[in-house]
Amino acid sequence: MTTLERETSEATRPLPRHRGVVGGRSYWWYLLPGFALLAIVIIVPLGWNIYLSFTDYRGVVSPQWIGLENWTRLLGDATFWLSFRNSIAMIIAMVLVPTLVGLVLAAALFDVIGRKFGSKLASFLRATYYLPQIIPAVVAAIVIGWILRSENGALNELLGMVGLGSLERNWLGDPSTALISIMAVLVWVQIGYPVVIFMAALERVDPELYEAAEVDGAGWFRRFHAITLPQIRPETFVVALTCTIAALKVFAPVYALTGGGPNNATIVPSYYTYSQFFQSQQVGYGATIATALTIVILAVSILFVVAQTRSERADQGH
Repeated sequence: MTTLERETSEATRPLPRHRGVVGGRSYWWYLLPGFALLAIVIIVPLGWNIYLSFTDYRGVVSPQWIGLENWTRLLGDATFWLSFRNSIAMIIAMVLVPTLVGLVLAAALFDVIGRKFGSKLASFLRATYYLPQIIPAVVAAIVIGWILRSENGALNELLGMVGLGSLERNWLGDPSTALISIMAVLVWVQIGYPVVIFMAALERVDPELYEAAEVDGAGWFRRFHAITLPQIRPETFVVALTCTIAALKVFAPVYALTGGGPNNATIVPSYYTYSQFFQSQQVGYGATIATALTIVILAVSILFVVAQTRSERADQGH
């Protein structure tokens, strides 16, 4: 090999690749802005919140370290446990009901409405179901408050007009109906989200599967059970996880409609944290509630991820 050939070969030889290095240049520098933003927005506030949970802090003087006193108080706090029991109702209203109903609606829009009346009508109905998601929470609360208010409320007026005046209630002011009313509002707000996700998932399902099943005489429910459910299982996990997290940290509807009342009937962990921070000025204790809620959300997320991983492995095994 001549000298010229050797020099040409060395010049064209690819540079050795190392982790974090491409073409002799490190790409880690490009990640620094993202890491800095992550630290400023999430890591530092989270660490500060955890620290405050071990202190007595009123927001004025410096935090005073008190160890596990806030956590001991939390374990015996009846209002805290009540807020988590109410979170179960929020999960029913924001996860269970919207996911089941949204799954059926998405399958009907895709497999029935879309095929018989065209995709434009199905898309219009999908956007209609999603509309409550984009309405500001305060605006929605004003409208819902007008409907449910005890005096001259639209719902009570309608009940009176149809001869059901005995059913008129102070829907948001009665402890026996306030939580149910909030749940109904959350179902209305949340139902469009799974519809949109599930319809997007159905777009990737091979339409020949439905055609073959229909030729074989399978009805809608049979096609829904045998084709739709297995094909969109990953999206079902995603919807269930994101909606569960949203249900655990729901705040705006409770704040705007009931303020956690009456008599803490609708209080949830997020609103309880807010009340301790800004109303009672128990910042350290509010940080404890927020930290406990974060731990619960992390645990739920891990359980969902593990369940999804096992489900995918089981499908691959078959």
